[in-house]
Amino acid sequence: MTATEQRPAGSADGGPGRPHVYEFAIRFGDVDMYRHVNNVTFVAYLEDARTAMMFIDPVKRGIQPVGGCVVHHHEIDYLRPLSFRTEPVRMLTTVRDITAVKFTLDHELVDDDQSYLRATTILAAYDVDQARPRRLRPDERAYLSEFTPAN
Repeated sequence: MTATEQRPAGSADGGPGRPHVYEFAIRFGDVDMYRHVNNVTFVAYLEDARTAMMFIDPVKRGIQPVGGCVVHHHEIDYLRPLSFRTEPVRMLTTVRDITAVKFTLDHELVDDDQSYLRATTILAAYDVDQARPRRLRPDERAYLSEFTPAN
């Protein structure tokens, strides 16, 4: 999906290969003394999009959310400054490299004209009660596969 294509916030419909779309507004408090969104805030945006994709949206659809996960690795490319604005931005997220325990999220933060960030997050399924890694459930793998780009 390019920055000029639009999808509704939290969209999980549209079939396999479509990104998850998390739309949000830049908050005044997200802007630092240089008048742009601080790099630490971008990591919070990634977390917000991930939470919507893995927990909130499945519950809204009446399906089991993705269970506990921990971030194994983040890699972020900041493409251009993002300043306070009234227009929303969208975090587009796709999934790749789903294994028994880990999976990779590819993110792109866009508006109708620009890309501001590209990031990769590797997550590991985690049993919070046992404080150890766990295997992804079949239903988790199926849900995550909905956001795997078609080849």
